[in-house]
Amino acid sequence: MGTPVGVVGDDGLADVLRDAGVAVERGRDGAVPNTDRVVAVGEDAVAAVARAEGDPLVLPVAAGRGVRSVPRDDAVAAVSGLAEARVESHPVLRVTMPDGTVEQAFWDVTLVTADAARISEFTVASTADRIGQFRADGVVIATAAGSPGYAHRVGGPILAPSEQAVVAPIAPFATDPDHWVLPADGLSALVERDEATVKLLVDDHISRPVSYQERITISLGSPVRTAVVDESRSRFE
Repeated sequence: MGTPVGVVGDDGLADVLRDAGVAVERGRDGAVPNTDRVVAVGEDAVAAVARAEGDPLVLPVAAGRGVRSVPRDDAVAAVSGLAEARVESHPVLRVTMPDGTVEQAFWDVTLVTADAARISEFTVASTADRIGQFRADGVVIATAAGSPGYAHRVGGPILAPSEQAVVAPIAPFATDPDHWVLPADGLSALVERDEATVKLLVDDHISRPVSYQERITISLGSPVRTAVVDESRSRFE
């Protein structure tokens, strides 16, 4: 049977792998098994692995193209090929709140107005410079893994794995808005207008409201290692 492979996000796939002769350890109630290799099914499962302790090699299954995931039907063959996998490294964002609380994001961090048809004003900066100030419904800061997701839908480019981030305004007031590709470490976003409630989302999880003149800052946490095998899909297709 060999060393167990952890499975997070799909008990049915865990049964399929076990029936194929793979030693499996299931993740229960969102917990990530303490195994050297983890099959993470879906975007939420990949994000859960990123937040957990340890440094497993992660095989993303049906988790989008940002991490070159494997179709669910090909998971058994992909697990069999893990010994020859190429490894990609994906950064994790450490998001520090105004009160010092820290959360971690694998895909993206979003500031967005809570009410429809309400805009606010945001400033994005790095440790070296002020990048831009704009009126919009919000702003998304996406990792390279998250760049094919919401950031791309609002006009951002798709990035290959790196420590850079895509910064894109959401429904900006300007008709020709800028989008930026910037080093993720040291980015910050500030709410500049006291006219609408702004909420913070960390990987689509609503974290907390962010008030006028409150700033969130971003640094880099421990990266996630993902496996690229023959069955992995391209991030650019």
